[in-house]
Amino acid sequence: MVPAKGAIAALVVSMAVVVGCSGEPGDEHTVATPTEQLPPNQVAAVPLPDNAVDDAVAKLDELATSLMDSTRIPGMAVAVVHGGKTVYAKGFGVREAGGQDKVDADTVFQLASVSKSVSATVVAHQVGKGTVEWETPVVSKLPSFALADPATTAQLTIGDLFAHRSGLPDHAGDRLEDLGYDQATILDKLRLEPLDPFRITYHYTNFGLTAGAEAVAAAAGTAWDRLSADTLFTPLGMSSTSSRFVDFQSRPNRAVGHVNVDGNWVAGEVRNPDPQSPAGGVSSSVNDMARWLAMVLGNGASNGTTIAEPDALLPAISPQVISSPASSPEARAGFYGYGFNSSTSSAGRTAYSHSGAFALGAATNFLAIPSADVAIVALTNAAPIGVPEALTAEFGDLVQFGEIREDWRGIYQAAIAPINDPVGDLSGKSAPANPAAAKPLPSYAGTYANEYWGPATISEDDGALVLTLGPAQRRYPLRHWDGDTFAFELSGENAPPGSVSSAIFDNGTLTLDYFDENGLGKFTR
Repeated sequence: MVPAKGAIAALVVSMAVVVGCSGEPGDEHTVATPTEQLPPNQVAAVPLPDNAVDDAVAKLDELATSLMDSTRIPGMAVAVVHGGKTVYAKGFGVREAGGQDKVDADTVFQLASVSKSVSATVVAHQVGKGTVEWETPVVSKLPSFALADPATTAQLTIGDLFAHRSGLPDHAGDRLEDLGYDQATILDKLRLEPLDPFRITYHYTNFGLTAGAEAVAAAAGTAWDRLSADTLFTPLGMSSTSSRFVDFQSRPNRAVGHVNVDGNWVAGEVRNPDPQSPAGGVSSSVNDMARWLAMVLGNGASNGTTIAEPDALLPAISPQVISSPASSPEARAGFYGYGFNSSTSSAGRTAYSHSGAFALGAATNFLAIPSADVAIVALTNAAPIGVPEALTAEFGDLVQFGEIREDWRGIYQAAIAPINDPVGDLSGKSAPANPAAAKPLPSYAGTYANEYWGPATISEDDGALVLTLGPAQRRYPLRHWDGDTFAFELSGENAPPGSVSSAIFDNGTLTLDYFDENGLGKFTR
């Protein structure tokens, strides 16, 4: 199964179980607690090497530079937190390919799905404050919200949505966003999605988590972007961080997203993720993210500022659902908490993490090892090819073992490559050499209704058919393929270059393969 486009965190969940560090909290030099003083479930297989974190940090310049050289991505920023302090923060490369402006530790990047972990700490603040609980039913705060099954709707909690266990299909609603639908409309249309079994199915959904966050904002009586700023960004001094795209656009020191075109990184369209802001709309710098990581490692507090009570934060970073089942008896399963990957490393240590990516030009990752009191974050301005994940995994190996034990660069490059594969049933195919003739083009023209996607308009323009969809009036020229089947090319956040879908006309109906992934792609004239 090819992973859904637009985010890579769901795939990286399965990779996170092999990354981790060992050791115990301390200051600049972590001092391990004797094994006999630990509860059994905190005993790890491998002790932390002497000066583990310091030695690993000392190698980051070399690791980051070699990754930049081998992948030629335009820019990256990296920070490490240990002992409650930022012990490393540095930029590499440039903010835009061909430009002279250097990336530094204050350069603002789009976080993509790392936003989910940030948003989970906003919710944890509200849980600690008593505004909501993780177990609060969503409909008690958003009465109009519904899923296809009334029983599921009644029981669905904020935690269910942050753990991706609602039963909604993978990435439900993402392609509606591509067509220009706003957040309110997309959340309303989720009731039309087919559901898998509730609370025992893990499907990664940006708009499911967004609905959970919006329920929290409603309970707090304010907008999500204001809640994030007031309860998290401002108290921690994260002055370059925001949940609004307009703020990212206004930063003079911001990284421009890039896509790979014929082997070259090219600045292109900038993703506006406002409709799914809690799930993918945060922008930040590594200096700001280091403040956030220090708070998370500090059990919700940093430098005397308490953001979340420990018992409110712990469920978010603890396993709540199996996200990646074991494939064999000797394999470790992967887990997801509330907005965090939560897994067990090869050293027997707990670790929490998250990746984020925009196909239009962002790839991010953080990795935290609480027993070593260390966390690393890497932000890049290039489409996902595994760079931030490889760097944090290499750092994890150095902290844990004193050496890099796996080819993380090759592992993550191979794991993430399918995300950049074209989608659509006609991708990579050649049209029939002797196709059956189409009917006269005017016979296909008209408006075709669909409750989920909205109307599809087929019009004739200069001797060819054009498909128009969504509030953004996305235009897709149709080219004849065979008989009543036409082809159209796609591009954007969820459709990498080379994506080609069929449009099949059949006695007053129109089926669009790309929009039919959950059986919702049939339109009626």
